[in-house]
Amino acid sequence: MKKVAVILSGSGVYDGAEINEAVLTLLHLSKAGASYQCFAPNVEQHHVINHLTGEVSNESRNTLVEAARIARGEIKPLAELNAADFDALILPGGFGAAKNLCDFAVNGASAKLNNDVKVACSAFKDANKPAGYMCIAPVMVPMIYGKGVRVTVGNDAETAAAIEKLGGEHVDCAVDDIVVDENHRVVTTPAYMLAKSLAAAEKGISKLVERVLAMV
Repeated sequence: MKKVAVILSGSGVYDGAEINEAVLTLLHLSKAGASYQCFAPNVEQHHVINHLTGEVSNESRNTLVEAARIARGEIKPLAELNAADFDALILPGGFGAAKNLCDFAVNGASAKLNNDVKVACSAFKDANKPAGYMCIAPVMVPMIYGKGVRVTVGNDAETAAAIEKLGGEHVDCAVDDIVVDENHRVVTTPAYMLAKSLAAAEKGISKLVERVLAMV
């Protein structure tokens, strides 16, 4: 059975992991006969968004505790992730990826990774194990793999430009498709960067999961 580590960034599209993307990822891993373990950094969220109003809420929440909602409590601190125990890595998106896993939402092309994220993701790169990043999460890929890595966030020009400044090569991609960098063994898909429905997001995510597992 193939074993996949899944890194979440909280719970909720505006300040954490995109719940639909996370659940679809876990669903397709399960349907493919793979096992998975969820992880999240044990840090305070960048901020908390009221998902009903879209406004910033005057409270604080922990990224790991919030991500545990999606994982039904079956989650571990990201600092405990050992790449040697897994065959592949997948990161769903949501703005938490750009706020809690790194600071791209604030610093754009000058962004830096959370240290636990950097260590974990770099370990999969160094072991030449496949990884999948979706939605906004691909902005982190150049920070991990270096110059020339091919990724997509769909067709958002501003984000694509920032990826290029970070050293990546952005490739425009439809919502139901994936971009595969065979040399770096990285798969990316736009998901809710483009998706207007759950069904649309599912198409690209299913392809990403299938391709990542096929590369194991």
